[in-house]
Amino acid sequence: MQSGQQTSSVAASLLMVAAMAIIGVIDNYVVRTAESIGLWQFHLSRSLLMLPLIVVLSALGLGRITPNRYGVVIVRSMLITLAMLFYFSALAFLPIAQALAGLFTSPIFVLLITALFLKQHIGPWRIVAVLLGFAGILSVLQPDPYAFDARTLLPVAGGFFYALCAVVTRTHCADESTVALLTGMVVTLALAGALGLIWLAFFPVSAPAGPDGFALRGWVWPMHEAAPWVVLQAVGSTAAVFMVIKAYQLGEPSYVAVFEYSVMIFGPLFAWVALGQSLGLMQIVGIGMIATAGALLGWRERRASAAP
Repeated sequence: MQSGQQTSSVAASLLMVAAMAIIGVIDNYVVRTAESIGLWQFHLSRSLLMLPLIVVLSALGLGRITPNRYGVVIVRSMLITLAMLFYFSALAFLPIAQALAGLFTSPIFVLLITALFLKQHIGPWRIVAVLLGFAGILSVLQPDPYAFDARTLLPVAGGFFYALCAVVTRTHCADESTVALLTGMVVTLALAGALGLIWLAFFPVSAPAGPDGFALRGWVWPMHEAAPWVVLQAVGSTAAVFMVIKAYQLGEPSYVAVFEYSVMIFGPLFAWVALGQSLGLMQIVGIGMIATAGALLGWRERRASAAP
């Protein structure tokens, strides 16, 4: 590898790790938002704050806002919106380690989708990675068959739709600007938030107090208790996405993607240090297994891309 390529790879990895550190911090505070407002209001207000920041990203030359093909970008935006709705719903009542473990089932789903539906060959190393990642997920989520709570599957559903989004991005959105894809996601999340609020206005339900009522709560005003955490999410998410965009511009995608798994360290670590959320030994081992599985999949992807 040439010196310039090495420098770009190091810069890309540092940017990705920094982005994951930001996400690992700010996502811990979603539960604070969930104490007073609802999921739909959170996404609408956060998206409205993010849109002007995305305009700034475009003005900085990171890509145009309008897509080349509206149809596929709309489909992708709907898939990532479903993924984020499930993930953020889980953050309201699950420790961040468990929510992230569910979301990061996505590489496993990507592999299964490409093998079963796209008919692509998967070798033994990738099968090992899938089994290792699945074992890690079970170690982190620790499902109890005698006290099963279907809500623990919410982040796994998020991982499934995140995987579908990744497949669509890879197969149909390679020529789209990253800023355009981000804009599509944010606009769709805003629309989902608005539709959820309209539905709850016409068909209100009795939402439990606190985080348990996050997905069922309609419009709450004033929202001064949640406002600082929504602003934190908007600014932090935009900064993190900026770093992710730059990382993928500088580095080879399959190499850079491996560093996304650092969020599995930053999120639970911050939750432990700042919020007192503890992890058991099996959960720590499970996080390591998921990260290893992701690194192994990234390594095989890189080898496959480099093959003549």
